[in-house]
Amino acid sequence: MIKILKFNLSCIFTILFLLLCKLSTGMVTDTPAIKAGRAKITGRIISPTDTSKSNVSLFITVSHPVSGECVQHKVLADQSGTFSIDVDIETTVSLAGLYTSLNPEKTLLFKLKDRTNIDIAYNSDGDIKNVSVTPADMSKNDMTRGMEVMDKMVSYIPDRKPQPLYNKSKDYFLNFVKTSLSERLNIASNDSLISEELKGVLSKEFRLFMYNAHVFDYKASMMLNYRNITRDTAKTPDIQKIDRSYFRFLKDFNLNDPEYLQCFAFSEFQESILQNETLGIPEIGESDIPSWLVKVKVILSNLVGFDNGPYYDILAANAYGRQLNIEVRPLTEKQKKNIAEYWGKEEIAKILFRKNKQVVELDRIKSPVVVNDVSSVPDEKIMETIVSKHKNKVIFIDLWATWCAPCIEAMKQFRTTKGDFRNKEVVFVYITNGSSPRKLWEEKIKGIGSEHYYLTASQWYYLMSHFGFEAIPSYLLYDKDGVLINKFTAFPGSDRVKEMINGLL
Repeated sequence: MIKILKFNLSCIFTILFLLLCKLSTGMVTDTPAIKAGRAKITGRIISPTDTSKSNVSLFITVSHPVSGECVQHKVLADQSGTFSIDVDIETTVSLAGLYTSLNPEKTLLFKLKDRTNIDIAYNSDGDIKNVSVTPADMSKNDMTRGMEVMDKMVSYIPDRKPQPLYNKSKDYFLNFVKTSLSERLNIASNDSLISEELKGVLSKEFRLFMYNAHVFDYKASMMLNYRNITRDTAKTPDIQKIDRSYFRFLKDFNLNDPEYLQCFAFSEFQESILQNETLGIPEIGESDIPSWLVKVKVILSNLVGFDNGPYYDILAANAYGRQLNIEVRPLTEKQKKNIAEYWGKEEIAKILFRKNKQVVELDRIKSPVVVNDVSSVPDEKIMETIVSKHKNKVIFIDLWATWCAPCIEAMKQFRTTKGDFRNKEVVFVYITNGSSPRKLWEEKIKGIGSEHYYLTASQWYYLMSHFGFEAIPSYLLYDKDGVLINKFTAFPGSDRVKEMINGLL
């Protein structure tokens, strides 16, 4: 089984560790409203090790529920430990996550409005000693313990033997999920240090995560269950087919609730709805929005339990967001006209046009997609075949998967830096396998560009074993003579990769 690296604050990720919709300390809770804005985040990192202050990096992730992504920002603290950064926001109040290079395993959560100041003091062991935030919207325990509680819920293993689900009914499976969800939520309920308000919202975020990860793709969940129970990795069991009625669990979510706008798992959840083949939501393309929504409501209204409300507008915005984020393809003139006619000068239109402007810049530096078929190449010849295709060029190879949040986040971080190598003697190669659904892979590579390979299971296994990789993302770097210079797992940052490549040019 392929491992996935723990990578704090990568959203699609990342959702395993950034799971909170609404945090409060007994104060009046902010109800988020959609608004295209900018927020300033300032603060200071206080460390007993003075020499480390100038080298401290902060990684801040903000949820963008309208454009449908989570955006990670990196900022360096100066020699006094002070930092400042301006970020785009899409709601009047947003939930942001923050960790630093002093302790990447410890993520803090804070509410982000127009301006937020956060001071973090570390002790000599690298643990957080104190946190001070202005405005003071959250307690220290809620900020520091939320992730720990969620991690316990995610990693919880019940004190009973795993049971076969692949040979049970779909209703049995859905009831099993409800029971498992209830058991995990008890972990938060029984925590004496976090606020009652926080305990109440954990159920909303964790339900989003759990259903997205384990329920939407019924076939994949049953295959995993079959292999875990039988230890048989060769045979494919008969798995029941599902129809749209399977998704009646969506009614339990009350998706018109505006608090979902602060949930990190919400964008991933929306993407699962939009891309699910059984649901069959049509691509928005150049359809006018009212006509598209009529088709969508025929599919969803009975499943979600309503046929009107703000949720449908957000879903339409997310449909455009898939084009902008995944394919990195700008809006057409027709699409811009449709957006302007439907939303006018409302905030959703402002957000989509702002995002489109960013994508136009990225599209200019994106290279064309080239898909290479090596399905008939023997396992042991795969890398030789790939390297020989790019003679006299530096080759940077990325082993990834569509479901790997750290892989996707690394690509997003590297987009601009990658553009610096246009017209230079370097080629970027991306390799995945059948764990990435073919249709989704074909969609995602449009936004990546460059050279792509879709390997068979045996070819992938050979490469991972041959190079000693146990997790993804993993990378290989070859010089112009086709000699392997470096191999590593986990993205080391755009600056470091740029330095390695320039050293070979």
